[in-house]
Amino acid sequence: GVYAVDAVCLLGYPGRTVRHRTASFIRYEQESRLPLTVELYGWQIEQMTLAGKQNRTVELKMLGRLKSLANVEKRSRGQLQGLSRAGILLARQAEERQLQAFIEENVDRRQKFGHVLGNLESLYQEMQQQAAVELIMEQLRVAPRLAAAAWFLIDAANERSKPEAVREPPYIDKNYDQTLQLVRNGLKDFHAPTEKVFLRGLFQRLADAQLANASREASMPLALEPIWSDIDQVDSLVDQSQLAQETFLDQCLPLDAKSLMQHSDPMIRWMYQLYPNYMAMREAHKRREGQLNELYGLLLSVKQEYLKSRFIPDANGTLRLTCGRVRGYSPEDGIFKTPQSTFRGVAEKTSGVEPFQTPIRVMETWRDKRFGRYAHPQLKDIPVCMLYDTDTTGGNSGSPVLNSKGELVGVNFDRCYEATINDFAWNPDYSRSIGVDIRYVLWLIDTVYEVQHLVSEITQQ
Repeated sequence: GVYAVDAVCLLGYPGRTVRHRTASFIRYEQESRLPLTVELYGWQIEQMTLAGKQNRTVELKMLGRLKSLANVEKRSRGQLQGLSRAGILLARQAEERQLQAFIEENVDRRQKFGHVLGNLESLYQEMQQQAAVELIMEQLRVAPRLAAAAWFLIDAANERSKPEAVREPPYIDKNYDQTLQLVRNGLKDFHAPTEKVFLRGLFQRLADAQLANASREASMPLALEPIWSDIDQVDSLVDQSQLAQETFLDQCLPLDAKSLMQHSDPMIRWMYQLYPNYMAMREAHKRREGQLNELYGLLLSVKQEYLKSRFIPDANGTLRLTCGRVRGYSPEDGIFKTPQSTFRGVAEKTSGVEPFQTPIRVMETWRDKRFGRYAHPQLKDIPVCMLYDTDTTGGNSGSPVLNSKGELVGVNFDRCYEATINDFAWNPDYSRSIGVDIRYVLWLIDTVYEVQHLVSEITQQ
């Protein structure tokens, strides 16, 4: 095992970080995308929670979806808080002033790279201007389950009529069955009253966003159809649609785009009216992505020249090694999170009510102090989790945590709330990862449940 301040290292495949993105990107995230995501997801979570309180069957039906949304909402909220707290925008602006000065001091660099930061600023201003409309439109085609099914049928019919080489990735042959299954899975948690609440709420938010853009004379390439001007249409869209029936979805799968356009199902017809707007959004995203990739390629080239040996590229899903120490942290004044937790904390939280339910056998083994050889010598209890200041992001879950001898001491599974900012920047004060102590795993397998064949398997040389 490990003790406080012990050295640890972690091998894994972190996802994508954005630490070389510009201040204009940080502003877009901090002022537009993250606040909108928190609001939209938090509102959906609230509505599903209310529906579940009224009906246990509905609660169970929506549980997986609710937890998925809650994960994104919590991460976005943590990132928003972290961006503000760490002052990343101001720091990034200062870095870019120095970088621009480095570019300007050389004629060749100025000709090749002088436009990069300014052009990136312009792109992110466009994205920020369109953020509310585009993010709400995206939710409108995925949050209401019938709308998601209608979108899939129309988009699949259009894309599957093209040669495979030019189709959107979800509709190429190797991905199509999985895409279809995701739609089927989504329809399993369909709940008509919640569907109507989502449609009404998103319609109203979209109207407000368009009005806000119009009031500041924003350029609006997405001229949306006024089909939702009559909110009363929502009930008929949901009540008269048959898309919640799996057999009906199967009947629609072979239909071509023209047949779907003339279909009698109101949800399909409504989505077909919106489809050109989604195509405009798709093309706008592709255009921006192409421009951003080109500009960031240039930015990274000059940044690497400027930073020299201090340049560390963003994570991109490839194998990485990160080192650190077992450390606690102070998330706010007067509060300190200890570097290691014990089973006593689990016992204190156990209430028998979801999610704080601990199996009786585990509780009894702990109360009888049958710790075997897995107790922490200093803490005199079973160690459960540990904090360490290694640099991890989404994608590191399941990574082995090793001590200085290369021995397995834990398994990484999360970051503390304040460390959700790691995607943007690592901070020594509160970037902490969380791992389960391997002694807790072994105690459960060996002492509590006495699964000796598993002990033999994992300790076999």
